[in-house]
Amino acid sequence: MADARTGKRFPVKLPIRIHIDESDEEQAGTTANVSSAGVFIQAAGPATSEREAAETPAWRQGSMVEFEMVLPAEVIGALEDVKVQCRGRVVRVEKADAGHPEGGVACVIDNYEFVRKS
Repeated sequence: MADARTGKRFPVKLPIRIHIDESDEEQAGTTANVSSAGVFIQAAGPATSEREAAETPAWRQGSMVEFEMVLPAEVIGALEDVKVQCRGRVVRVEKADAGHPEGGVACVIDNYEFVRKS
């Protein structure tokens, strides 16, 4: 299978909050890598079997997601941390296994907004 990813990926582990449109739930996760076009999120939500995927439609490929992460000032060379709110879609779901015990989802970022503190 050809690699469809675009942009340079950076192996950055940051806490991330995820909201899936088809659900009222908000979940916590951790980024595994981030690029200008997408993010891979390790989270407890992705299903580990086809049956679980059918029971958890929010984590299916094509699901719309909103997520928020805070970029630490020392990592980005800024004076303050920067909050980024993103909206995108799940493009790949990886089942949990020994290498990724929590599983994960690859999301494309359709749009994002930097949130300034008031």
